[in-house]
Amino acid sequence: MRTIGLIGGLSWESTVIYYQVINQRVRERLGGSHSANSLIWSVDYTTVEDLIFAGRWGEVSTLLADAGRKLENLGAEVLLICSNTFNRVAEEVTRTASVPVLHIADAVGAEVRARGMAKVGLLGTRFTMEEPFYRDRLAAHGFEVVVPEREQRELIHRVIFDELVRGVLSESSKDVYARIIDDLTREGVEGVILGCTEIELLISEKDTGIPVFPSARLHAEAAAEFALT
Repeated sequence: MRTIGLIGGLSWESTVIYYQVINQRVRERLGGSHSANSLIWSVDYTTVEDLIFAGRWGEVSTLLADAGRKLENLGAEVLLICSNTFNRVAEEVTRTASVPVLHIADAVGAEVRARGMAKVGLLGTRFTMEEPFYRDRLAAHGFEVVVPEREQRELIHRVIFDELVRGVLSESSKDVYARIIDDLTREGVEGVILGCTEIELLISEKDTGIPVFPSARLHAEAAAEFALT
């Protein structure tokens, strides 16, 4: 079994999902009381949040690449950046790493493709929904990606940073997200990517009329599969 290195704390609320899912999958595959060989380097979220809002992505890439090197030095044989937004610097982290870095958009894209969907919606931070680093990587898997209208994107973004990364799960925000997904459904999407790892703490498929793709869970499952292959 390979040792998994998690660059977490982006935010720690969703890093918990990674740790739980990875260990669940390993136990399911190996049986008994097996668990994963894993390491977590959890950054101070306020530090990186301040950097991204200041547009200082170069400093973010340096910080996360350094976290990756520390995990490698401790024995990690594969790395994950436990966030959709922060995979914006995945290429920089990959260049400095000597082990594979599993991109979250590839884990999500592979699942959408496996489900045979041609058009899906995307919810996430403003960075994830509007910048090409994520949408283009998804589209390379062979399907169309649709995002909500601008006002809805701003609302989704605000809820993530004002509530979800702080552990606040509001029924009113869940209702808002569900209505946005309904609007995307009317545009013909077949499923919706929860492209912020904290969103799946708030909403799930039982709250929507269409399938959802929980990015943290899919990323974690891909890591477990890689570690066991």
